Amino acid sequence: MTQDLLYSITGIVLFGIGLFGVIAAAHIIRKLIALNTMGIGVFMVLLAAARHGVVTDPVPHAMVLTGIVVAVAGTALCLWLALQLQLLDSPVPEEPP
Repeated sequence: MTQDLLYSITGIVLFGIGLFGVIAAAHIIRKLIALNTMGIGVFMVLLAAARHGVVTDPVPHAMVLTGIVVAVAGTALCLWLALQLQLLDSPVPEEPP
């Protein structure tokens, strides 16, 4: 088993686990973790596909690096939105007279 095949299989398994988590999880944070797991799986498959024999193509590596930056920014945005939803659903304490 080559390293490229191992990366591809691991990426596909991670994507499947993340897809199951998105479908099965009820809590928004668990869905976010599942989406991040799916993203890691896609990154691993892209990195495995970047190698063609002896030569490694730098374009998929740059795409994965850009994807990681976008994933971190998207995760931060989703966490902020989840916090705002939590604050919106929580009861507001009444002020004392």
